[in-house]
Amino acid sequence: MTSKIKVDNITDQGGNELIKRCGSTTTVGSGSGNTINVCGSAVTVGRTGGSVKTGSNNLQAADGGNLISQCGTTITLGASGDTVQLASGASQSGFGRSGSVNWETTPKTATFTAASGEGYFINQSSQITMNLPAGTAGAIVSVSDYARNFATYNLIITPNGSEKIGGIASNAKLTVNGQAATFIYVDATKGWINVQNAEDTETGVPPLYVTATGGTITTCGDFKIHTFTGPGTFAVSCAGNACGSNTVDYLLVAGGGGGGGNSAGNSGGGGGGGYRPFVCSPVSATSYPVTVGGGGGVQSQGSTSSVFSNSSTGGGRGGNYNSPNPGGPGGSGGGGAQTGYPGGSGNAGGYSPPEGFNGAASGGVNGGGGGGAGSTGTTGPGGSNQAGGAGGNGSSAWPGDSTTRAGGGGGSGHGSGAGGAGGPGGGGKGAAGSVAGSGNTGGGGGGGGEGDSGSGGGSGIILIKYKFQN
Repeated sequence: MTSKIKVDNITDQGGNELIKRCGSTTTVGSGSGNTINVCGSAVTVGRTGGSVKTGSNNLQAADGGNLISQCGTTITLGASGDTVQLASGASQSGFGRSGSVNWETTPKTATFTAASGEGYFINQSSQITMNLPAGTAGAIVSVSDYARNFATYNLIITPNGSEKIGGIASNAKLTVNGQAATFIYVDATKGWINVQNAEDTETGVPPLYVTATGGTITTCGDFKIHTFTGPGTFAVSCAGNACGSNTVDYLLVAGGGGGGGNSAGNSGGGGGGGYRPFVCSPVSATSYPVTVGGGGGVQSQGSTSSVFSNSSTGGGRGGNYNSPNPGGPGGSGGGGAQTGYPGGSGNAGGYSPPEGFNGAASGGVNGGGGGGAGSTGTTGPGGSNQAGGAGGNGSSAWPGDSTTRAGGGGGSGHGSGAGGAGGPGGGGKGAAGSVAGSGNTGGGGGGGGEGDSGSGGGSGIILIKYKFQN
């Protein structure tokens, strides 16, 4: 026979209620401020059809953290910073769906069957099939082209049994690179409906760099420089992009002008070739012809250099003792000859910034210096047996290059007077024993002195530089 003790209240020695039964309600504890500790790893309360009430709005763990709390009609699971997790194999109901999916981050590479509430990345190397799950209202499946190659390897989407996709009992096919789609099962009439579709979705842009051939190629850090000392082709096979490089810097130097020539002396120096630097010019994947100007012969203008539809003007000729006496115009002007004749004008192309400067007038019976890319030529002191004028300075204005080019040629002196010095940047010295402008600098030639018929200008050069790596 089973023994039973029947009571409605249990109190402690101080008279505080521990357990109280009133009708169908059992109260544990005597009211506000009480703490009830239950030892053990599990607690079972209530009975079938019964209910459990606490005197607090919070159900707490042993460390005091809230497990369940109520404020008005709002019930909160856990506390800030907690993770609320369903046990493995458990399922939830009654919370509804937000219309989103949980993406599986391991891409699918072969035919598979999808599950409702999941999204899949497809990384196939051949055509594969995704089988949809059995349709129930609100079921949702998403898919995205991981490899960006749906156009080559289509994704086939197959409905379950006789179910439909968009009202048609047939397979669907995704065929656009980068395509992503979301399907929701609505009802038996339309079945799975595509509610979201994205095509040619954006990707990160990899850096591309200018790639080209032509001329003599050297490397300086992350840059390549193509040097042309004669005609050729700058052939661009990749124009690059803004994430890498898609522009070039380049320098045009035309041929220098030849010095004036006459064995009687007093001739002007040749002008330096036109000097034109360009920065950050865009290029296309095509071939560009390159023309490098040759130096002018004695008392002749230098030749033009050109690339990318831009050009620089050949240096002006030096003036002659007999005729013509003035210096000639050009990229930089040639120096004047004989008694007070003017030098030639520079910047013949009318560019801004100017491609060169004026040549100097003769100083009495002395030849004037040819202009350079950096300054005008110098007028000689004049008078018998005096020196000729010096050539104008060249320039080194091209970014990243310290080489000076396109200096003016020196004018001849009179009698025993020294010839004018050639300008820095390849300009040749004037007077008896005159010197030609240096090759591939665009330097002007020196004017001829007593017994010297003058010297020619130096050939030009073209440099092209671009970034080829980071």
